[in-house]
Amino acid sequence: MPITNDKGSSFLSSKEIGSIDAWISEMKKYPLLIPTKKRKLAQRTLELPYKLIGNGLNRIVYDLDNGYVLKIAFSEIGLISNGQEFSLYHSAHPDIKQYLCPVKEKGQGWIVMKKMERKAPINLENLQKLSTLTMKFLLRGIIPVDLRLANIALSHDNEMVVIDYGLFIKALHGKTDQSNDDVPSAK
Repeated sequence: MPITNDKGSSFLSSKEIGSIDAWISEMKKYPLLIPTKKRKLAQRTLELPYKLIGNGLNRIVYDLDNGYVLKIAFSEIGLISNGQEFSLYHSAHPDIKQYLCPVKEKGQGWIVMKKMERKAPINLENLQKLSTLTMKFLLRGIIPVDLRLANIALSHDNEMVVIDYGLFIKALHGKTDQSNDDVPSAK
């Protein structure tokens, strides 16, 4: 069962959670700060013992050095993206859940996700797989906003796994949950 609050974590210490909480409170004071400056401010405020391995416009990613990564929001959109990844992963139909990188924990402003090592190279085969994957999400009522090869990793079986799906949108009448089995296969 995934942890969905800050009362306890299998991955983070209470001190680290406190540091993230302090950052989230501080972050809200700077809604108009450009992303680069906000990211740098986040890093200084957090002072986490982990290696920073990436960032986007809304979140920074740390390697927990145990097969998982920590995604911390540095904008309101980052907060929404973390919640969306957690919610989507835990409510997704098995047909598409297999293509979503597992989210293990969620707290205020952060999530812990499985670390995927192999990036998907840009080639014709992967672009075709990406097109098929897009259709699979759409058929399940999920609009895969920002689905691109930069947000994809490859599993050990060479299957695509989406590592950044915080901007995906569940359609109002979509068939996203595990109880809907009447959607045709995209194969």
